[in-house]
Amino acid sequence: MITFDILSVFPEMFHSPLGSSLLKKSTDRGIVEVNLHNIRDYAIDKHRTTDDTPYGGGGGMVMKVEPVARSLHALVPDRDKASVILLSPQGEPFRQKVAEELSRCSRIILICGHYEGIDERVREHLVDREISIGDYVLSGGELPAMILVDAVSRLVPGFMGNSQSVLHDSFSTGLLEGPHYTKPREYEGWKVPDILLSGHQKKIDEWRRRESLRRTLQRRPDLLEHADLAEEDRRILEKLGAEGSDSSS
Repeated sequence: MITFDILSVFPEMFHSPLGSSLLKKSTDRGIVEVNLHNIRDYAIDKHRTTDDTPYGGGGGMVMKVEPVARSLHALVPDRDKASVILLSPQGEPFRQKVAEELSRCSRIILICGHYEGIDERVREHLVDREISIGDYVLSGGELPAMILVDAVSRLVPGFMGNSQSVLHDSFSTGLLEGPHYTKPREYEGWKVPDILLSGHQKKIDEWRRRESLRRTLQRRPDLLEHADLAEEDRRILEKLGAEGSDSSS
């Protein structure tokens, strides 16, 4: 089981994604627990203020350190019992390997930034790491938090109906996943590759590996630099490169 505590000034944004699909099933079954906390509840002034103007001037408002600190102290008096993460465009890139690492945690606290930014003292003293979902800026950390919860949760044992499926996801092996097909066998003249109908599992596995390598070479060749490749994989890539990465056979 894994527990997520999400700190946000707009916790209502999470109700829909957490209340449907596999995330809802996993929370109902006790595989994943998600607790929402309104940072405003930890502001002590009558207006429950969580932001203020920046020192030194400039546009926008900055999230205050005090409400965030109070919420963390209330939730985790013992900081060693949880991993505290700030969602930020300045953080380390969120990759599948990071999701795999986080899936081994028992408790994760996610702080959703908002407005122009968050007081630097939160970064310096209250969080263990910062994570970014991409090189772009959103209005807040709520959407990144949803993405992280989903990506990490599906790696927790029992979340997926077929536990083997996550082993072959794109990026799990360092490569992009190859193509998939289902019924009907033919639609408007578009046919399922014969190999997938052959019943010859070894040849099917070889085809899938080759198509995974082909797709990675075509779309994300940068991944191949760090992928764990066997000698046969390298021979296939050499052949695909010589073919000019033509369409799937």
